[in-house]
Amino acid sequence: MILDLLPPAPLGDPLLTELTALYASNHAFHTLTGDFPDPKDIRPEQVAAALSAEREQPGTEILLARSFGRLIGIAVTLAHDPDPADPDPWIGLLMVDAQLHGQGHGRRLAALVEDRFRAAGRNAVRLAVLANNPKALAFWTALGYEIVDHREDLRHGRPCAVLRKELTTS
Repeated sequence: MILDLLPPAPLGDPLLTELTALYASNHAFHTLTGDFPDPKDIRPEQVAAALSAEREQPGTEILLARSFGRLIGIAVTLAHDPDPADPDPWIGLLMVDAQLHGQGHGRRLAALVEDRFRAAGRNAVRLAVLANNPKALAFWTALGYEIVDHREDLRHGRPCAVLRKELTTS
């Protein structure tokens, strides 16, 4: 698996087509989040707008995961939480093509993101899981993340579990 940074806007049509297919494959997740008006009909302009909104946050990186030249996942990371009392970087989104779930791609993508943070000298990483998403909670806890808080997300006020993982050097 290879990670690349999302190129600067505007997105070219081939890449936007790939990203739209990736987002559309995860309609069950988007049904839980409510981020798209119709999770079974996600449009390129909606994906472009969502990625543009992510880019507006300072310290955001959007990483594209490819395997054998095919886009298989995306990770959105934040160098810092908006709360200055929180020193940890965050994983804002980690999504793998739904047809590839259960094949280890999510684990590998999460490990690559953690490695980037380690290389940057970071000691831990956080993320939030929507309370209505037990599959995601099981995924992240299996990777060693521990629940450290329960609160609402910053954008939509949805209940979430906040998870944290220490990044060891081994």
